[in-house]
Amino acid sequence: MDLLIRKKNEVYLKVDAEPGLNYELADFFTFEIESAKYMQKTRRYKGWDGKIRLYSPATGEIYCGLIDYLLDWADEKGYKYKMEECEYFGHPLERNDMITPQGVAGFVKSLHLPFPVRDYQYKAIYEALKYNRRLLLSPTASGKSLMIYALVRYHRNANRDILIVVPTTSLVEQMYKDFEEYGWMATKDCHKIYAGAEKYTDHGVVITTWQSIYKEPRKWFDRFDVVIGDEAHLFKAKSLTSLMSKLHECKYRIGFTGTLDGANVNQLVLEGVFGRCSQVTKTNQLMAAGHVAKLKVKIVLLKHEEKLFEGYQDEIGYLVEHEGRNRFIRNLARDLKGNTLVLFNYVERHGQPLYDLINSGTGRPVYFVHGGVDVDDREETRRLTEISDNAIIIASYGTFSTGINIKNLHNVIFASPSKSRVRNLQSIGRVLRKGENKSQATLYDIADDISTDRGNNYTLNHLMERVKIYNQEKFQYEIIDVKLKAYD
Repeated sequence: MDLLIRKKNEVYLKVDAEPGLNYELADFFTFEIESAKYMQKTRRYKGWDGKIRLYSPATGEIYCGLIDYLLDWADEKGYKYKMEECEYFGHPLERNDMITPQGVAGFVKSLHLPFPVRDYQYKAIYEALKYNRRLLLSPTASGKSLMIYALVRYHRNANRDILIVVPTTSLVEQMYKDFEEYGWMATKDCHKIYAGAEKYTDHGVVITTWQSIYKEPRKWFDRFDVVIGDEAHLFKAKSLTSLMSKLHECKYRIGFTGTLDGANVNQLVLEGVFGRCSQVTKTNQLMAAGHVAKLKVKIVLLKHEEKLFEGYQDEIGYLVEHEGRNRFIRNLARDLKGNTLVLFNYVERHGQPLYDLINSGTGRPVYFVHGGVDVDDREETRRLTEISDNAIIIASYGTFSTGINIKNLHNVIFASPSKSRVRNLQSIGRVLRKGENKSQATLYDIADDISTDRGNNYTLNHLMERVKIYNQEKFQYEIIDVKLKAYD
C-alpha cells in the first residue's frame, strides 16, 4: 500500500506515505502565484517565495475538500491507496445515501416558501446535503439566500448548530430579513454578530461577518456542526482560511459564490475548505429563462490625447482627476432614465468629486455610499431607491459591488477601470435583478484610450480583459467611441 489516508479532523486529511511520495505530492499541490512579483515588493509579503502549498510533506496534512484531487493523482500515477475510517470523524469519502432528490424536493416544498423554487435550486440543495461539502457556483440573482435558507432549516431540524459567515454587516441584516421573508421566526433561532454584538449565544443559527469572529479562539467554534460561507470567493484570504481551519469538528461545509477569479490555485483553496465546486447555473441561462433582466453592455471608449505614464498608478491618478472625464460621467448619469448606480474606486480622489458634480444643480435624488457610511444609512439608501424611479447612487465598489440587492435598478456605470473578473461580475449582478416593470438593464463601461506609438495604456488593456469576460458570459456588447476634447 503506497498511501494510507484518514481524517485527522474535519479540516485536514492525514496521509501516510514514503518520503519520496510525500515530496511528489507536495510538488503536485504547490502553485506559483501569478501576481507574486508585485506582492513581494510590499512589506507584508517580503521573504515569501511566491508559492502556495496545499500539502505539507512534514505533517502529511491536506485539506479534506481536496480528497478527489488526491485520489485522481494517485490513480493517474498508479499508486495504491487505502482509506481508513476515523472513529470520531468518519470516512474520508463519507456521503449520505439516504438523501435523494425526491426527498429533498419534498422537504423544500414542506417549507411553504412564498416563491417558486427553481430546478437548479433543488439540485444545489440536494448536492449540499448529499455530500456534506460543496462549493456552489451560482451567479447573482439566482436565489442563493433561498438555497441557504433551505439548508439551514434542514440542519436545524436535525438539531445542528449553524454558523453563517458573510463579508459585510449589510449582508448580515439582509440574510436575517430574507429568512423572515421566507416565513421563519428568525428572532427565535438566529443571532446576529457585528459591530460589537455579543458573541456568545444559545441560538442555533449565528449570522456574522468574518471580521467579527476570525480572532476568536478555536473553542468558540467547537459548537458548530455546519458552516455556510456566502461570497465564498473571499475565503481564499489567509484570515478566512484560518477561520475555517478552527472549525475542527464542523462536518457540514457549504460555500456559495457568484463567480471565481479563474485562477486554479484560488479555486483549489476554496474547494479545500468547502468541498468540490459545482456549477449551479449561469447568468446567460438565467436570462434565457427570464429569471433576471436582459443585459446590454455599452462600452464607452473615451479618446484622450496621447500620453505616456511611468506606471499604472500614475495613469489612474490622471484618469480619476480628469475634469472632462468626470463631467462626461456626470452628464451620462443625469441623462439616463431610471435608477442609476455609479461605481468608483477611490473615495476622496474620485467618489467625492463625482458626487459633488452629479449632485450640484439636479432635482434628482443623489446618494453617496462608501465604507464610512454606516449600515443603517446604506439600508435607507437601498429602501429609498426601491421606491424611486430616478435616483442616482454614487458608491464604492467595496460597499455596493457585493451583496446589496436593489431590484429597481436600471443602469450601472463603471466609473473606475478594473480587470478583476470577480469584481466586474459581482458589480454587473447589482443591475440584473428583475423588478416590477423592469426587464432590461444596461451597463455603461467607461474605458480610456490614451495609447501612444509605444503601445496601449494600462487601463485599455484592462478593457480587453473585461471584453474577454463579456464574451465568456455571452453578454451582448457594443463599443461607442467618444472624443473627450468636447468635455474639456
